[in-house]
Amino acid sequence: MLQTLQQPWPWYVAGALIGLIVPALLLLGNKHFGISANLRHACAACFPAGIKFFQYDWRKEIWNFFFVGGILAGAILTIQLIPNPDPVVIHPALERELAGYGIIDHSGLQPGELFSWSSLFTVRGLIMLVGGGFLVGFGTRYAGGCTSGHAIMGLSNLQWPSLVATVMFMAGGLIMANLLLPYILHL
Repeated sequence: MLQTLQQPWPWYVAGALIGLIVPALLLLGNKHFGISANLRHACAACFPAGIKFFQYDWRKEIWNFFFVGGILAGAILTIQLIPNPDPVVIHPALERELAGYGIIDHSGLQPGELFSWSSLFTVRGLIMLVGGGFLVGFGTRYAGGCTSGHAIMGLSNLQWPSLVATVMFMAGGLIMANLLLPYILHL
């Protein structure tokens, strides 16, 4: 059993487990799956008399905090209990392309040349991490939810806005990865 837990699981196992969360949440309490709403709930809990947008009964959604806490605890436990000493394996063509941008550290899940304190205070780091973080937050609010909320919960409920949002998320990701990112990485 421990041997099974120490190996990466196939995508179809994780996909099925995530897929089963949607009907379980709906059947157990008419709850909706999504992560981005937790920031609103946290702000409502911390600033109850402040901004009108945060004035609602956030306690009805307290299960969301436990859900996100479980995600964080699971990630920490996985990193601590099942360390992976092998470097991340990527396609040789992608490895050559990334080397052209100066990205050669594949020892972790994120390239060290992009995701480190020293790279944060460069032009490239500010654009990618700060600018990208702002755009993700703005887009999440503007779209009325995050990728997990729209693509998993919204599509399973056959919601037209979720289909539009998911298509736009994918199009934005393709444009960023194939058109904008090469220019940013050359900065």
